[in-house]
Amino acid sequence: MSFAEAAARAAGLAGVAFGWGPDAFWRATPIELGALVQAVRGDAPDPCDRTTIDRLKERFPDG
Repeated sequence: MSFAEAAARAAGLAGVAFGWGPDAFWRATPIELGALVQAVRGDAPDPCDRTTIDRLKERFPDG
């Protein structure tokens, strides 16, 4: 399977599974797509607790 074929298949699956249009698919990173796939499969890691989120917000402020 070529890259173009694999990308078209992945984009189609992301559209069906997550409601993503082409722009959302192409802006997403492989890690973001992988995290959603893990969540759908039921093996996503536990969510962060409030302390971890606060530390991350402090370390990586984005306005």
